[in-house]
Amino acid sequence: MRSEVGGETAGQKRETAQMPGFVVTSRANARVKQLRAATAGNSRLSGGLVAIEGETLVREALRSGLMLKTVFVSERREVPQGLPAGVEVLRCSNEVLQSAVETQSPQGIAALVLPRVWEMGDALVGTPMLVIAVGLQDPGNLGTLVRSAEAFGATGVLVTQGTVSAWNQKALRASAGSVFRIPVVAVTEAEVRGLGERGIRLLAAVAAGDGSVDASEAGLGGACGLMIGNEGAGLGANWVEMASVRVTIPYPGPVESLNAAVAGSVLLYEASRQRALAGGGRR
Repeated sequence: MRSEVGGETAGQKRETAQMPGFVVTSRANARVKQLRAATAGNSRLSGGLVAIEGETLVREALRSGLMLKTVFVSERREVPQGLPAGVEVLRCSNEVLQSAVETQSPQGIAALVLPRVWEMGDALVGTPMLVIAVGLQDPGNLGTLVRSAEAFGATGVLVTQGTVSAWNQKALRASAGSVFRIPVVAVTEAEVRGLGERGIRLLAAVAAGDGSVDASEAGLGGACGLMIGNEGAGLGANWVEMASVRVTIPYPGPVESLNAAVAGSVLLYEASRQRALAGGGRR
């Protein structure tokens, strides 16, 4: 795992610039503009930093050991206690802070953080249990999958081309901080195919039909990768073809299909249950 931006690493000394008594009232302030760019997902203008908003995510980022570069606090809030030495603190007017964040009712606190950069090896530890998000476009779905992946002991989340960024603001909020801790790795189709050579069974989540296996009988206790498809189109034929098992979730209701995040979470629970019964395989 690497954590870097602009050549600066997490181990290097950072400049202390705490200014809790000064209130920023200009939307053109350089740090405010950087926060606005990070919120919009513009990595170039944000200097590779990611924006997080709200007390919960700031607290989770600190608990997870992420490097906070700048903390923005509304003039109506107290500066948070327990910030590491060297973290820049900017007190902003409510209007200025609101202009740089996404939510309609901001909580008065935001931060610029250095995101962790994960590699495939970080996700392939122990007996790997992977979630493979194939073209998921709804950030809420991806964030929920990341949260469920951590909850049920997955070793990583792999995201293919066309999948929304896990650092998207809605994905961040849906993950409730899990994205700070569990490896989320961008992969190619070829890399997913290569997982079979590492002894990892690929399972395609599909609707019930010919050749599909009930999740409870799919043998999820060993090393596996659960492929979850796009919200509208599901998994393409090329992804289904590379799977060794087509797995489905039986349900009695008349709905056509389950939401991608719900299906992935149910499969993760089932995999966690089977691994526990097998006597191990958890992280």
